[in-house]
Amino acid sequence: MSEITFHLDVVSAEKKIFSGRVETFQVTGSEGELGIYHGHTPLLTAIKPGMVRIVKQFGHEEIIYVSGGMVEVQPGTATVLADTAIRGEELDAAKAEEAKRKAEENIKNQHGDMDYAQAASDLAKAIAQLRVIELTKRRR
Repeated sequence: MSEITFHLDVVSAEKKIFSGRVETFQVTGSEGELGIYHGHTPLLTAIKPGMVRIVKQFGHEEIIYVSGGMVEVQPGTATVLADTAIRGEELDAAKAEEAKRKAEENIKNQHGDMDYAQAASDLAKAIAQLRVIELTKRRR
């Protein structure tokens, strides 16, 4: 367990999901997985749909689903600005399964007015939600 912490805010357009001292957090950036620790080089990058895995002060973990957005790291502080952010335990598995099924169906049955990029994005978000739900269940 690290004694060195920094401040992290995870916010969405709707509300602040998390604000507090953390030892580290992980998020999927546009170029791959990022592990952020105290003293990380300043950074501003897009994030992909997935999870923010937070190791809070004293080693307690929290997992938050994000649908995409930005992460900014500055000396002593970091901010995740998410399009949508939901705590792992608040996700609805049935809704995520249905969204995945619909997205897969839309991709399989393409027609002229269907936006493939939107269906692929919806599928990625649903899969990310299901992954967060599974990891949250394992943590309990």
